[in-house]
Amino acid sequence: MHDRLPLIAGNWKMHKTPAEAREWCAGFRSRLPSLPPGVEVAVCPPFTALEPVSSALRGHPAWVAAQTISDQPSGPHTGEISGSMVFSCGARGVILGHSERRAMGETDVMVAARVRAALDAGLRPIICIGESLAEREEEVTLQVLTTQLTAAIAVVRPSEVDRVVIAYEPIWAIGTGRSATPEMAQESTAAIRELARKRLDANRLRILYGGSVTPATARQLLVSPDIDGALVGGASLDPESFAMIVEAAG
Repeated sequence: MHDRLPLIAGNWKMHKTPAEAREWCAGFRSRLPSLPPGVEVAVCPPFTALEPVSSALRGHPAWVAAQTISDQPSGPHTGEISGSMVFSCGARGVILGHSERRAMGETDVMVAARVRAALDAGLRPIICIGESLAEREEEVTLQVLTTQLTAAIAVVRPSEVDRVVIAYEPIWAIGTGRSATPEMAQESTAAIRELARKRLDANRLRILYGGSVTPATARQLLVSPDIDGALVGGASLDPESFAMIVEAAG
């Protein structure tokens, strides 16, 4: 048995103006004025909506996370946003190493630097790892996950394990409508937990599944022993469907 609290995080990606974000928060709060017992919720809007969402959710147990940060605390980095900046906008966590950012050139070394910067800024990193369809078909999933995870958690102190979340997102299941079967998702998350054990107390490490999670697939995925919640993409844009996924975890 474990006592890891399930986390449902909604990644809005590049969606919603500040006004649309406030409207979403009003809808979510009216649908779930409080959260079901035994579940935690994070909402991850774009930078421009961090402050509107933080203020619109004030007094609600859901917390707010950014979608990335710079690995630098400040300085001549045009277009970049630091961990302390998002923290000051109300964010308490940040998604790092999402495959959509890795596809734009973010490397394992860059992700690791951002993980350390996030922890130093008082943020909880949600670190994304996952294999492509080609890598799965070549049966190198475990090698890919090992490389990505090892780099990301090398900068995490063992005492920080409760502040870190890993999100396993098979790239071939993101935004495609294809979800890994519960068996595939459990196999990969169990492997990630074993890999993490070399550095961290893996029984305390929360591991989420992400990739076309919907209200219909959530319950089957969330009963798996090594899946401690979900990183939800498209289904998080609608407060009703996101609330249904939260309830499935509760």
